[in-house]
Amino acid sequence: MPAPSAFAPLRHPAFRLLWCASLASNIGLWIQNTAAGWLMTSLAPSPAMVSMVQAASMLPVFLLALPSGALADIMERRAYLLLTQIWLFAAAVLLVVTELSGGLGAWSLLGFTFLLGCGMAMSFPGWAATTPELVPREDLVGAIALNGINFNIARALGPAVGGLIVASFGVGTAFALNALCITALAVALLFWKRTAPRPALPPESFFSAIRVGMRFVSATPAVKAAILRAMVFFLFGAAVWGLMPLLVRQELGLGAEAFGLMLGCMGAGAVFAGFIMPRFRARYGRGAIVLRASVISSGAMALLGLAAPLGLGWPAAALGIFVYGMCWLAGASTLQAAASLAAPNWVRARALGIYQMSFFGAMAAGSVCAGWLGSHMGVPGALCLFAVLGAGSALLVRHHGLDAESSDTRPEHTARHIRPEPAAAELRDLLHADQGRVLETVRYSITPADRMAFLSHMEEVRRVRMRAGATLWRLYENVAHPERFVELWVTGSWTEHLREERRMTEADKAIVAKAAAFDRGEPGAEAARYINLM
Repeated sequence: MPAPSAFAPLRHPAFRLLWCASLASNIGLWIQNTAAGWLMTSLAPSPAMVSMVQAASMLPVFLLALPSGALADIMERRAYLLLTQIWLFAAAVLLVVTELSGGLGAWSLLGFTFLLGCGMAMSFPGWAATTPELVPREDLVGAIALNGINFNIARALGPAVGGLIVASFGVGTAFALNALCITALAVALLFWKRTAPRPALPPESFFSAIRVGMRFVSATPAVKAAILRAMVFFLFGAAVWGLMPLLVRQELGLGAEAFGLMLGCMGAGAVFAGFIMPRFRARYGRGAIVLRASVISSGAMALLGLAAPLGLGWPAAALGIFVYGMCWLAGASTLQAAASLAAPNWVRARALGIYQMSFFGAMAAGSVCAGWLGSHMGVPGALCLFAVLGAGSALLVRHHGLDAESSDTRPEHTARHIRPEPAAAELRDLLHADQGRVLETVRYSITPADRMAFLSHMEEVRRVRMRAGATLWRLYENVAHPERFVELWVTGSWTEHLREERRMTEADKAIVAKAAAFDRGEPGAEAARYINLM
């Protein structure tokens, strides 16, 4: 059976439009990053300062990914993404003006890099959560990989173009070209005719959305596994990003054009991986792909570190960076697909925001640590040490699976799902969005033979309740009648209580239905709800 085409998702017009515009924007981003990294080797050529350019672009994601994920979930997504493009354009224009006026120094360059990073951080979760709207579920993993190909086509072209522009026209021209490329994505957003579903309930508040997103992730093992393995993969892989300018300039003795071409080799490797990834996805699970990508990329990192000391020169370094780019695309796209598929639509941007906060934070920390180690033990030693630690850590966390998927809520679900009866008419005037907390209970009668199986299953029920928005969950056993149990959970308001049903996936409802099936009493598991009045 032939492997599916890597470019199959482009047959969907909306995805194709935004993918092409994103390509132009990403090329501008890489021109900007190349110019900034190279300029810092002149303004402040220490390993620590050069690595700070990478950290300044990644740290905003660590700080802002969760708030931006919440905003992307509760705002109209197209309008939100347009606002992020306006921010990016304004920061890019200010950088150009500062450079042309001669006022750009090492710390102001880091400041503008940080501002641009803030714009990217605000847009990342929204873009990641938008992809499932643009393609059907069967094309989602391919679309995420194709987004990675997009990013890496830009990484292949952008640094090479950026190096040539810096060498021929100066960094100011490179910064100006980035500002121009940002407008392409804004124009595409204006042409995108998004059909947003009409919400049945008022939007969540900002801080409530953040709290619910954090509770969802903490109660979802599949998302936590993706976050853990991403942190390991990106923490040690970040050494290449932080030390690449110094590796090219000091260890290999090459110039700006070669720096751009070396980063282009990394992008070319990633593009090549994108073409062959459908075959690997058909053969291996997501966890196996990430493990192989981690180990092979560590070997490529060691080759980069040893190329100059062993006299292998730029050909070995180019080979190492090409292989590293392949592994980076394979690992990064697979990890993001795992996180995206584990989260339902209603919380996807927040879950991906927490995921991106974690791995970008790991990248920022890895870049800074690599710079510090490079200052004390040299660039080759730092790369080799990170290579050993990266491979070893990947082996340690390989048992955390990445293949679980969420199912979206379907109205036609027919499994037995215990819900309280509708509110009495005399209470309905009290039930509004600002009302106090809601306590929900389910009473079970369990035979002694089923007790241990019931208790084990209720741990899964706890995760379901917490994912759906509960702020507290408890299971109590009657002291006088140990066959009787009471499950209780609390939601923050009546509106949050109404959201529970909409947030539960098919798998969640089946878990709750199975808990009710343990009940052996008459007339069955009894549900009730109470509202806090004072």
